[in-house]
Amino acid sequence: MTYQADEKGYYGEFGGAYIPEMLYPNVEDLRQQYVQIMQEESFQKEFKDLLKDYVGRPTPLYFASRLSEKYNTKIYLKREDLCHTGAHKINNTIGQILMAKRLGKTRIIAETGAGQHGVATATVCALMGIECIVYMGEIDIDRQAPNVARMKMLGATVIPAKSGSRTLKDATNEAIRDWINNPVDTHYIIGSVVGPHPYPDMVARFQSVISEEIKSQLLEKEGREAPDYVVACVGGGSNAAGIYYHYLDDLKVGIIAVEAAGKGVLSGESAATSALGKEGIIHGSKTLLMQSPDGQITEPYSISAGLDYPGIGPMHANLFRTGRAEFISITDEDAMKAGQELAKLEGIIPAIETSHALAIFEDHKFKKDDVIVVNLSGRGDKDLSTYIEYFNL
Repeated sequence: MTYQADEKGYYGEFGGAYIPEMLYPNVEDLRQQYVQIMQEESFQKEFKDLLKDYVGRPTPLYFASRLSEKYNTKIYLKREDLCHTGAHKINNTIGQILMAKRLGKTRIIAETGAGQHGVATATVCALMGIECIVYMGEIDIDRQAPNVARMKMLGATVIPAKSGSRTLKDATNEAIRDWINNPVDTHYIIGSVVGPHPYPDMVARFQSVISEEIKSQLLEKEGREAPDYVVACVGGGSNAAGIYYHYLDDLKVGIIAVEAAGKGVLSGESAATSALGKEGIIHGSKTLLMQSPDGQITEPYSISAGLDYPGIGPMHANLFRTGRAEFISITDEDAMKAGQELAKLEGIIPAIETSHALAIFEDHKFKKDDVIVVNLSGRGDKDLSTYIEYFNL
């Protein structure tokens, strides 16, 4: 059994491509070519050179000694916050911009919630001289103002999504509408392991550089390639897919996925999809999503702009359904405390998304010799206004 996608883009019962007929040529063209293009020697060379010289990879695997001492276990942080643009998102946008060029596309669209994917997309479009349009929920534009300014400075056009909850889900809807209207010249850079096949698999492959590096880094530090546990926050789930990728089928490695419980899983203000979700179709794939009894998508909530998505990627839905991964829901309050704790113990201010993953140590007990790798998926600069307001700094 494998926890990777099959050739039709299914992870167990989740995945596939549920798309309007207008998008079929675009998605099918990508599906037929993505693996072949990614395996070309020239593609691999260009991708790896840019990751090294432009993004700044490999990112460090840092032993958090004071955090480890507090929780009496061995905690390593994979420092994706040190990537150019401040998060893991750039790994995928570098890969997809190279893919778009080889497919002859001259215009890029993207959706963004926390703004990190939007910044990463605007960055690679500037690098390659390609037009960039980013859709972002009106509410997220307000709470992630520094990232909006970055995108505009990089030459991107930022278009607010004013419908629905005016957050990530609605930004994605707007981007898909754009793609339907501009199918020939436009490539849609999806930022997470969501959407129709081949996106979840393609994004996971680009992000798999994270777990690939951990294998060699851990071998050097601990004398083994595999940790006891890998931990990541999950909204759509691209940073999680990246750290899980090379360990998915190694059952000796525990997988922990951390979702946003908002003000409490059952509070009505939550984004804990695994706890609340049912099977359904969102943005082109079958997965678990939060919905009303009559099938309407319910509005997610999290203090973190990157975790308030009403579904999870099909890879993660399958990991949950099969029991391969343990899913933990963390409230706003516990996440914010964990973010402040990392700052004070290790001198690292994490993105609030990452703070959710760090919050598990308060209640989840590990053995003294367990080696746990947490994906520190982004830095906290973009969330400073939220931290300031929350802690009255």
